[in-house]
Amino acid sequence: MKNKVLPSFDEAVADIPCGATIMFGDFGGLGAPQNLIAALYRKGAGDLTAISNEHGGTDGRVDVGTLIEGGRVRRMVCSITAATHPSRVTPFVRMYNDGELDAELVPQGTLAERIRAGGAGIGAFYTPTGAGTEIALGKECRTIAGREFVLEFPLKADYAFIRAWQADTFGNLRFRLAQRNFNPIMAMAARTTLVEVETAVLQPGELDPDDIHVPGVYVKGLVEIPPDRLYLNEDVLS
Repeated sequence: MKNKVLPSFDEAVADIPCGATIMFGDFGGLGAPQNLIAALYRKGAGDLTAISNEHGGTDGRVDVGTLIEGGRVRRMVCSITAATHPSRVTPFVRMYNDGELDAELVPQGTLAERIRAGGAGIGAFYTPTGAGTEIALGKECRTIAGREFVLEFPLKADYAFIRAWQADTFGNLRFRLAQRNFNPIMAMAARTTLVEVETAVLQPGELDPDDIHVPGVYVKGLVEIPPDRLYLNEDVLS
């Protein structure tokens, strides 16, 4: 069984080119692939399309907002655009208002289903979410059983950056708490999935099959997070 453990985060992202589309697993800062993001920032790849539930914060921690503020993101697809506090203008909001990046706002449930559809091979689906609003402008709409629905298409990516609680050397993944929101479906919707693992990487067979949330067949490579790098601030970017 193939060993997918990589020696470093910088090596994990070494082949990612400018212009790539990347999914970033995160949900309110719980489960952000901070080490992979920091390595990509150090590499210098730009002109990226980022797909994430949120666009990052202003509290100095490493997340997708770090790449946005660094001018690495050309287009953002996300479900949450407002800052948690009106007085704290995020880099995303500032740069979008200034025309420095493009953005697509997707309702949270629709975002999750579009990603899931991308991983499941579903060509498109109808949803009532957004019908009759600006979300539906330019999209095909259809009345089903007396209710208006909007046609939405799958989201796929070149890469997915994932954070898992446990993994084995083949890439079987187990998530914890809020990590299970977007990480599992993003891992399945990308051509190449890279994972950072919070605990010591196990040997195949040491994870109970009932505890595996993403099979290793979806994973390209993984790196164990050193104990001093579990939670990162922006001082690791240089």
